[in-house]
Amino acid sequence: MTWHEELTKQGYRISGPRRRIMELLSDTRTPLTPALIHKHLALEGKPLSLASVYRALDLLAELNLLCQVYFSDGTLGYMAHTGGHHHHVLCRRCNRSMEFGGHEDLDDLTTRVQAETGYVISEHLLQFYGLCPSCAALRQELA
Repeated sequence: MTWHEELTKQGYRISGPRRRIMELLSDTRTPLTPALIHKHLALEGKPLSLASVYRALDLLAELNLLCQVYFSDGTLGYMAHTGGHHHHVLCRRCNRSMEFGGHEDLDDLTTRVQAETGYVISEHLLQFYGLCPSCAALRQELA
């Protein structure tokens, strides 16, 4: 199901801000912060107020149309959700992000954490950091 269909199915209209943000994030492999989204849209001649960017991001993330990705400094970025349960690995140098699948692999860990802590786990966040193949190759060339 496309993001257009999902928004409509959930009873929301496809407003200009939502459309512009989803189109921008659907075309990038790098998570974007709200400030960068604001800047990119302004440079494309499609300016939105920063408040509109935040409102749209909140809704789109709540509807699971966006993934939240954390940069190594803790800053939050957004990417278009491509479906299915997945996690991200983020390049520390260029910030390119790749998805990888995996939920079943965490079932044993989730069970162990619940048993050890008494918590009832409802969700999790797993993200890796490293160097993408391009940045790793560049690093090798410079060494």
